Amino acid sequence: MDILVAEDMIEALASIVYRDTAPREGRRICEKLKETLSKQQFEIKIQAAIGAKIIASERITAYRKDVADISGGDWTRKMKLLEKQKKGKKRMAGKGRVDIPPEAYLAVLKRD
Repeated sequence: MDILVAEDMIEALASIVYRDTAPREGRRICEKLKETLSKQQFEIKIQAAIGAKIIASERITAYRKDVADISGGDWTRKMKLLEKQKKGKKRMAGKGRVDIPPEAYLAVLKRD
């Protein structure tokens, strides 16, 4: 079973499991990673896969787009800034990398 974080395979988390227990184990690992990884500027997909088949999946939402205090005046300035941030987040999601801290590895390996 392979673990994918932001569509990159994490070889340290790959494991050999029985086919009938794989969905449960994959879901457990994905949930633990979701709890331990921090939010990024872009959405992070965490997936457990066997070959090309995804058996479990979780998502970590991105930070909310935020426009500095634009009070009063023309609201089109605010919309222009939000669109600019939206384009930047889309570009960042394509080439952004997620660093996995050592605590995440320990949380996944620890059995409850």
